[in-house]
Amino acid sequence: MRMIVETAGGLIVGGLVLIGAIVSILSTFGLIRLPDVYLRAHAATKSTTLGVLCILTAAFLYFWIYDHYASARLLLGIVFVFITAPLAGHLNVRAAYRTDVPLWERSVQDVLEPVLKGQRKEDGRAHD
Repeated sequence: MRMIVETAGGLIVGGLVLIGAIVSILSTFGLIRLPDVYLRAHAATKSTTLGVLCILTAAFLYFWIYDHYASARLLLGIVFVFITAPLAGHLNVRAAYRTDVPLWERSVQDVLEPVLKGQRKEDGRAHD
């Protein structure tokens, strides 16, 4: 029975590492190929976060199955990455938008303009 659990665990751990590596590689292609800072930030935060979470989950499962050790550090790392990476990406994009980094010329919708237009008038800044 133990051998079956370790074999299935090895397949799950290997699959998660493989999925995490593939998703991380795809996000690097997004960083290279996408045209503006907003789309690149989307590729960097969403895809890389998923890739890192898969790899950290695989590491947690590995230690749990093979060493019979539930690592609190890995669990905290998973929670920390899950919370902070998307938030940091959102704040970076918001800062880029507020400093007037231009959208890609083919962008069809700017959902923040109506919201921030009123704030800019209140702050005394002109909007282009």
